[in-house]
Amino acid sequence: MKKILVPTDFSQEAENALKVAAQIAKKHGSEIYLLHMLEIPMQEIDAVNSHVEVPEVMFFMKMAHKKFEEIMESDYLKDITVHEIVKPEASFNNVTDICHEQGAEIIIMGSHGASGFKEMFVGSNAEKVVRMSDIPVLVIKNEHEEFSIDDLVFASDFKNDSKETYRQASEFATAFGAKVHLLMVNTAGNFTTTKNAKERINTFIEDYSFKNYTINIYNDDSVEKGILNFSKDIDADLIGISTHGRQGIAHFFNGSISEDLVNHANRPVITFKI
Repeated sequence: MKKILVPTDFSQEAENALKVAAQIAKKHGSEIYLLHMLEIPMQEIDAVNSHVEVPEVMFFMKMAHKKFEEIMESDYLKDITVHEIVKPEASFNNVTDICHEQGAEIIIMGSHGASGFKEMFVGSNAEKVVRMSDIPVLVIKNEHEEFSIDDLVFASDFKNDSKETYRQASEFATAFGAKVHLLMVNTAGNFTTTKNAKERINTFIEDYSFKNYTINIYNDDSVEKGILNFSKDIDADLIGISTHGRQGIAHFFNGSISEDLVNHANRPVITFKI
């Protein structure tokens, strides 16, 4: 985890993510690539009127650089190598391309999500990144004075096409010294016996040497509620889920979450692409 990409719009949520990235960078000797994307549709610039539009772009570029300079004065970034990236034509859909250009191994970003997984991701900038990213995306909602991971919930259906995500999750857990709680959620519409569920999970993980885990089958009204309720029960530090690329994660969840689950979604979430 030597290179971390942090998209920023200079909001409080983005700074929360940057502070987490800074803690990880100090622990692992990582470099941070701080990315700001100007919300200016360059393709709409009219060549005839470019004398008006281009200076506007330059103005916003300078403003972004000024913001970067202010951030770099923050105490929490002391002794960390931070690279400034400003992209006037970028969108959240091609953050992954920028990530590959820089060789980043993880994306850490903030979310404005108000409640639950669905509200946290669907239609948000975080969801756009998750949908396209083929590297892990760590989504932060709140400020963490001390970001540590002792218990990581890895929720999956434990079918063969998800095995790559477990490899990523176990490597991430190893880096943080965390225990992984393998979780399969049973619902009335998609029920598996405990015996069959455990057999599926054991078959799923048999090729991996990672041993610091527990196996859990949890019954609930929906997969989403099951993940959130189980995570609350064990007071998990992080929730890990698999994604299916262009489908995003909206297909993973059905229905809404009741108000009593809102605060549980404040836990950080990391996604791994199948």
